[in-house]
Amino acid sequence: MIDKNSPLPIYTQIEDGIRSQIENGELKPHDAIPSEREYATQFQISRMTVRQAITNLVNEGLLYREKGRGTFVSEQKIEQQLVGLTSFTEDMKARGFTPSSRLLHFEIIPATAKIASQLSIQVHHPVYEITRIRLADGIPMAIETVYMSANLIKGVTEAIIQQSLYDYVEQQSELKIGHATQTLEAIVATENETEHLQVAKGSPILLIQRYTYLEDGTPLEVVRSAYRADRYKFTVSMNRT
Repeated sequence: MIDKNSPLPIYTQIEDGIRSQIENGELKPHDAIPSEREYATQFQISRMTVRQAITNLVNEGLLYREKGRGTFVSEQKIEQQLVGLTSFTEDMKARGFTPSSRLLHFEIIPATAKIASQLSIQVHHPVYEITRIRLADGIPMAIETVYMSANLIKGVTEAIIQQSLYDYVEQQSELKIGHATQTLEAIVATENETEHLQVAKGSPILLIQRYTYLEDGTPLEVVRSAYRADRYKFTVSMNRT
């Protein structure tokens, strides 16, 4: 793993070696890696050099530390490109995961002034309020709350919500989804999000707020999604203008 004559810093070589072991499956999620002392003894280098390499991998999200226990391999993050408009179900299937949902709340409520403005409907018109946990291979990935006009999309049931709302909109309601705008920011998980996403208190999460429109410009939904930052990452492709 280490070539002391290489122009690459030793800590970088250690990082590359551990990263390679993770990528080729030699180190699997939640496997413990050797201690700083073991690495230092094996390669005859300082523990400070080893600590720098491991800290960099922890900051990168490839490793995590548990006080008094050691350092372990993190679960692989699911990567989603912020281009194209796909549902969670479509996105997970495309990556080879089995998507599912756990419904927490489903109710038809009168639209507040804020929701009415966002959906371009009258205040107090009926809207679906849907909160569900989105899972991949049974692991909680996000908690999502959706608001959608009940007059626009009729007949939504709990059974439909357990599948893909986008499929229902386009195939059963025969409406065409056009585009969406969304914002992404990092926040600290609330107590409710901590519980349902099975993350530690104070964990960072990725908050996405999305506004989706039909092809004719009619607002379809307002969505607030809190994604686990330890299991999800988003990438963006940009062209110079």
